[in-house]
Amino acid sequence: MSVNRRGTLFVVSAPSGAGKTTLCRELRKRVPGLAYSVSVTTRAPRPGERNGVDFDFTDETRFRQMVEAGEFAEHAMVHGHHYGTRAATLERALAGGTDILLDIDTQGAARLKAHTPEAVLIFIVAPSMKELEQRLRERRSDGETEIERRLARAREEIPLWPRYDYLVVNRDVKEALDLLEAIVLAERARTRRLSLHFNDLEVPN
Repeated sequence: MSVNRRGTLFVVSAPSGAGKTTLCRELRKRVPGLAYSVSVTTRAPRPGERNGVDFDFTDETRFRQMVEAGEFAEHAMVHGHHYGTRAATLERALAGGTDILLDIDTQGAARLKAHTPEAVLIFIVAPSMKELEQRLRERRSDGETEIERRLARAREEIPLWPRYDYLVVNRDVKEALDLLEAIVLAERARTRRLSLHFNDLEVPN
């Protein structure tokens, strides 16, 4: 018996400070065969970020050229910077049966769901706005104006959680990671994603 399936696109969104980046990084270590889609952005790298690994960093001119050429499955302006997901990269991976993990904002998630309706959308939140603010301040990577802007954006994003397939409350990293792993493994076993071959006979789904 053999089981074949098209790759699944897992789209993770969260307000800044909810722990999305850490959870996505740890999830990829835990779950074999889960590739990470590197987004293109016009923002400057943060300390420790590597070009081509965390993001593909580019300038405004090149980004506009990519938009005009239709290279993006989705793109959006977030916190004053452009972000985009390459369509060809996604399609090659999914067609080859590779699962993709994508870490993007709520605007991009909505556009990707329209582009790839079978995508699985996961929303991550902190336990409270107070906890979210504390995490943003503990990062020490943004000034007061930027922190206030991110908090204002979070108040706009959090009410959008019902548009997602799953909600993960990040009270504890291990607990949230366990839940994310369970979501990925369950989605991989969904019958509507599979084709089954048994004794040289294809069994339709």
